Amino acid sequence: MNKLYPSAEAALKDIVADGQTVAVGGFGLCGIPEALIAALRDSGVRGLTAVSNNAGVDGFGLGLLLATRQISKMISSYVGENKEFERQYLAGELELEFTPQGTLAERMRAGGAGIPGFYTKTGVGTLVAEGKEHKDFDGQTFLLERGIVADIALVKAWKADASGNLVFRKTARNFNPLVATCGRVTVAEVEELVDVGELDPDQIHTPGIYVQRLVLNAAPEKRIEQRTTSAGTVKL
Repeated sequence: MNKLYPSAEAALKDIVADGQTVAVGGFGLCGIPEALIAALRDSGVRGLTAVSNNAGVDGFGLGLLLATRQISKMISSYVGENKEFERQYLAGELELEFTPQGTLAERMRAGGAGIPGFYTKTGVGTLVAEGKEHKDFDGQTFLLERGIVADIALVKAWKADASGNLVFRKTARNFNPLVATCGRVTVAEVEELVDVGELDPDQIHTPGIYVQRLVLNAAPEKRIEQRTTSAGTVKL
């Protein structure tokens, strides 16, 4: 099975549709599949539910999809850094399912593992708990949280082989391994592509069985949300 596609546009062409749930890797702008996000914007699909730790920034990352009104709902744990998100949410144009960060990570892990739901103490007694089942265990109250299974998962990796085995680099790993497992179809954007057998099996973070499609992006932009320097600081 050939998993490599010539472009991000080609990799998404026959699998994206209006109204889908799309899980997207990254933390801030670190480790986001920027080429795939741009291709999703260019596909023109609308009414998306985006599952991601955050909503990107104005003009980059998921901010591209917010600018074109292609996202109708966000499931996120952090929504700062994006004025358009704020405007749409306060105007009632965008639905938000606010989820604590650890809970969001576990919801995606659970969905990928075939676990429909789990109990957690996080959020008890807050707005997060509204409308959710409560259950007592050993005298403590827990909330029932549902696992997340996305129609499409978009992830960013450092290296991959032709079988789709993925290696993430340092903090860019973040949510990506969890996102990769929870998608019915997972597309990985990678910086380096190597032959099968070149990756050390002990260094593989996501097995290729979770990855259906690959796109090579050898020169990603890798923006930084905020860069602060002072006089005499060496810029690397």
